[in-house]
Amino acid sequence: MGEIRNTLPVKLFVGVLTSLPSVLPEVEGELAALVGPVDLRSEAFVFDSTHYYDDQMGSPISRCFFGFERLISPTLLAGIKRDTNRLEEVLSGRFPGVERPVNLDPGYLEEAKVVLASTKNFYHRISIGEEIYAEVTMHWQGGQWRSFPWTFPDFRTGRYDGFFSSLRRVFRDQLSARQVR
Repeated sequence: MGEIRNTLPVKLFVGVLTSLPSVLPEVEGELAALVGPVDLRSEAFVFDSTHYYDDQMGSPISRCFFGFERLISPTLLAGIKRDTNRLEEVLSGRFPGVERPVNLDPGYLEEAKVVLASTKNFYHRISIGEEIYAEVTMHWQGGQWRSFPWTFPDFRTGRYDGFFSSLRRVFRDQLSARQVR
């Protein structure tokens, strides 16, 4: 029989899609109020792998990521996804001109993987409760991030790898500091 072990905490991040870069400071503030202080921010990346969101969000769209200081239990991801969906609704009323000013995609990082939450089920996603699903989007192997056949095209380009490698270093340092105490 396998031994049940405590689940290690994970590093929360949120990907933000928007065609309105001026909203990012307010989005960051709202996210920080929801889940705690940001400790890592990415640059804004061009989001050009699909035009799926253009009708709702306008264009050009960019994506950035916020990593959060507080480590969390992975079991909290479903509730965080529901909270970020509610925040999207609130923000849609504050920024007229586009139907959907932001798309918020929470996920978490462990040493060996990046996990994204979704409201949509598919063959590679599992239910994590509260009508939310999760997928392993990338994994760490041989000193680099690797994708899967289902990995979103923009993640497959490698343009986000630097951010996730930095987030992984911060996470590893946080885990080491916890073990020293």
